Amino acid sequence: MITTPVLSVKDKIGYGLGDMASALVWQTATLFLAYFYTDVFGLPAAIMGTLFLVVRAVDAFVDPCIGAMVDRTTTRFGKFRPWLLWFAIPFGVCCLITFYVPDISPTGKIIYACVTYTLLSLVYSAINVPYCAMPGALTLDPRERHSLQSWRFGLSFVGGLVVTVIALPLVAKLGDGNPQKGYFYAMSLMGLLGIVLFFCCFGLTRERYHPRNDTSGSMLSDLKLLWNNPQWRIVFIFNILLLCAVVIRGSATMYYVKYVLGRPDLVFNFIVFGMLASLFGALLSERLLGKFDRVKSYQWTILTFVICNAAIFFIPAQSLWFIFGLNLVFSFIQNLTTPLQWTMFSDVVDHEESRTGRRLDGLVFSTALFAIKFGLALGGAVVGWVLGMVDYVPNGLAQAPAVMLTINSLFTLVPCALFLVMAALLFTYRLNSRTMQTIVASLAGKRSFDGESAAVPAGSAPLINQGEIR
Repeated sequence: MITTPVLSVKDKIGYGLGDMASALVWQTATLFLAYFYTDVFGLPAAIMGTLFLVVRAVDAFVDPCIGAMVDRTTTRFGKFRPWLLWFAIPFGVCCLITFYVPDISPTGKIIYACVTYTLLSLVYSAINVPYCAMPGALTLDPRERHSLQSWRFGLSFVGGLVVTVIALPLVAKLGDGNPQKGYFYAMSLMGLLGIVLFFCCFGLTRERYHPRNDTSGSMLSDLKLLWNNPQWRIVFIFNILLLCAVVIRGSATMYYVKYVLGRPDLVFNFIVFGMLASLFGALLSERLLGKFDRVKSYQWTILTFVICNAAIFFIPAQSLWFIFGLNLVFSFIQNLTTPLQWTMFSDVVDHEESRTGRRLDGLVFSTALFAIKFGLALGGAVVGWVLGMVDYVPNGLAQAPAVMLTINSLFTLVPCALFLVMAALLFTYRLNSRTMQTIVASLAGKRSFDGESAAVPAGSAPLINQGEIR
């Protein structure tokens, strides 16, 4: 039996407020930054696309470096929480300056956009990598971590909903007809609220679990350790597939509602109600799935929402409300698994510590973010490539039958195929609930809470029989 401190609702809300802060700023950037750059800032579309690609590629490779620094951080506040304190204000400021339109030459604007967007992305990584890695320091109990992630994503969806519903009206109200001022003032408020929420996250959480802070190895040696961990490789590939599937479906949503359903007036409702269903799915994840083996419940949940999404492909557009309802069911069930996805990263951290004696929270979660960003980029590229291959006509009143079939497939069958590959991949994943209980019980016996960590000599023997896990 695992005897670790039980997290209070205050702990869970406090942790979730950190992702709400990220959602307020990053959801705005995701939804509106491309339009802002081309139609408000005055950036050429080709420059904007190149900027996004280059900055995201650089940012993805910076993540492991940040993760390695996080693993080597030691302060009186802990290893992860200080990063929230250090980068909350820079994050809010970078958000503000990214949505500012300077009165300079076109070349100067390009340089300004490159510098500010790069800063925003790097500061986001500097605060998000340690934030994502924090659950391992808050509790060792896998079920408590599952509950923690449920609160995190529930509050994250609340932040996303706030942005989706009020961002553009706020721009119009504050700008008073001037979109440049509107975006700047609106993002100033979002950035300020984000700073406050990060400070609340710092103040309401406490790092209870204190593992040995071994800084003897290099980042390269730590990466080699992870590469030799089959469970990490499975989770890494799993998340590339997951984000690729989610982004393909998400990117195809507006096309599907506008052209396949023929109801562009329902795009907002389709997205917002889907987000509400996602919110409740994330919040109820631990309650509905927490009593079952996480790996098996993940597989069965994937199969359930795949059936829902695949069914949409065959339903005629005239059955609008049936499709609307199935999309709500899909969104709810699919987001039951989101907290499980992030719990898997903590499982890999614990497994690596039991396997080699090194605890690599920062590096594991930074490589996870790398996989996620790669999946985001790949998924977005797939939609663009496929629509280009079938001669999609932007804003066309009527699309060719092949285009309509392609859009329907991108929204339904293509992500379903990727989800099924994920379910199959889980058959090779060995860190089920029973195995993790054994690992965590061993780690709890070797460490202390709210005090100095127990002395564990370098190169100590693994805590469990690694022949059981490949």
